[in-house]
Amino acid sequence: MNQVSRASKNAVPTIQTLTFALKGETFAVSIESIKEIIEFPDQTAVPLMPRFLKGVMNLRGAVIPVIDLSERFHLGPSEPGRRTCVVIFELPYADSMHTLGIVVDAVQEVIDILPQQIDPTPEFGTHVAAEFLRGMLRLNNKIVLMLDLDKVLAMDQLEALMVPA
Repeated sequence: MNQVSRASKNAVPTIQTLTFALKGETFAVSIESIKEIIEFPDQTAVPLMPRFLKGVMNLRGAVIPVIDLSERFHLGPSEPGRRTCVVIFELPYADSMHTLGIVVDAVQEVIDILPQQIDPTPEFGTHVAAEFLRGMLRLNNKIVLMLDLDKVLAMDQLEALMVPA
């Protein structure tokens, strides 16, 4: 048996993670549900929807709900800038896939992390409710909040906003 096959059998799987900025904080999400990242598009407001629903957008003929992640975290509305973009997610719910976007201030990078790099979420000390966090990462002497997309984008709460993919 050669060195390569022995090493690959013992390799710990990494989690590919996208880091992005929001209101001066760095956040991370697993890329497994990310479909694409686009420039901040024109959106149409939807009356009588929760404040965190920024509106809907047209993505190649499909109407996609766009969530203001900053509002979802009760940090105030996003203020679109030059680097603002929308991360498009495709998520399973009720036997179908649903597409939605979240507004972020700036996408930073895709990194590989090891599961053991994710520290437990503290009970206090973050600007984001602990229920939305999967844990915390220490990257380059900086704390990065790892989001739990199942809770942030709780499909049962967002069901009325979703459009099947």
